[in-house]
Amino acid sequence: MSVRDTIEATLTDRFSPSFLEVEDESERHRGHAGWREGGNTHFRVRIASPKLAGLSRVAQHRAINEALKPQFDAGLHALAIEVES
Repeated sequence: MSVRDTIEATLTDRFSPSFLEVEDESERHRGHAGWREGGNTHFRVRIASPKLAGLSRVAQHRAINEALKPQFDAGLHALAIEVES
């Protein structure tokens, strides 16, 4: 399973989103900190979930980062998060 697919599956399992988009932006960060050949280092997540509604922006981001801790431990370097209502 690709890193993108793993992120998508993890967020789906944890948050049951009504909308989820996971985009690999690694190539846009070529040569920057954390980038490595082959990508899978920089992602953008757009998500809408009732489980995130009512939480502060910081709490939403913490919950998503916590859910993806295994991916960060395995080499995910950066995650841009957009929570939609």
